[in-house]
Amino acid sequence: MSDQHIPLKKPTWLKVKSPVGIAYQETRKILKQKFLNTVCEEASCPNIGECWNKKHATFMIMGSICTRACRFCNVKTGMPGMVDLYEPMRIAESVCELGLRHVVITSVNRDDLQDGGASHFASCILEIKKYSPSTTVEVLTPDFLRKGDVYKTIIDAKPEVFNHNVETVPSLYHKVRPGSRYFNSLKLLNNVKNYNKQIFTKSGMMVGLGEKKEEVLQVMDDLRDAGVNFLTIGQYLQPTPEHINIDRYVGLDEFSYFKKMAKIKGFEMVSATPLTRSSYHAEEDFLKLKQNIVVK
Repeated sequence: MSDQHIPLKKPTWLKVKSPVGIAYQETRKILKQKFLNTVCEEASCPNIGECWNKKHATFMIMGSICTRACRFCNVKTGMPGMVDLYEPMRIAESVCELGLRHVVITSVNRDDLQDGGASHFASCILEIKKYSPSTTVEVLTPDFLRKGDVYKTIIDAKPEVFNHNVETVPSLYHKVRPGSRYFNSLKLLNNVKNYNKQIFTKSGMMVGLGEKKEEVLQVMDDLRDAGVNFLTIGQYLQPTPEHINIDRYVGLDEFSYFKKMAKIKGFEMVSATPLTRSSYHAEEDFLKLKQNIVVK
């Protein structure tokens, strides 16, 4: 009997429209003209059509080749090239052209760099704030494993939100994120909050990889103990047959349950849907939160 994996049938709620539209094409044109990478394309995000039609894009800095080989991710693995010192300026110009009120910047892992790319993150933040002072900035960083306190360089550039994803439960790290360490990610988030108690911290995870419900709740507790403010939970989707298999499609009721429990546990902003990704609706969620804080 064959042990070949049989693909699961995708639920109707996970089907998205093909990316089309004038705004989508305009966004694509601006990004190509500026020679910029986005995680929307590199990670095959299912929400690219919706987001780019709103002229929202998540910039992926320091190239499109990652030094890690996470088994869930569609970004290429290998030896990256040199860091483009003019990239921060081109990102800042694109932020202005797209009219972004909130921008998300992420990156590949750059274990080859002494500071893991922290100084380049800082340069991008500073350029954006110079060109567009009213735009809020959210960074989605790697874990800076064995890089010491380089995260301080990013925080000193004053982003409004510091995001680092734990991605999955501890028991699955060895097969989902073999090059990463769960407690290192928690420590990074905790250190960021201790260094600047005013900054909003955020983390996210995928479900449908074989985790138990109790493990998801434990991750929530761990993140709250680390002072994390925002949480995102989304369905894992297998990019190619070479990537780790989907264990199951999590039902809508379970996502509602996770959202309810996360709110009970004290997260100020929670997004838990099958199509939720780290930067999906990041602008709307953050600006709504800011407005609520002002009203209070």
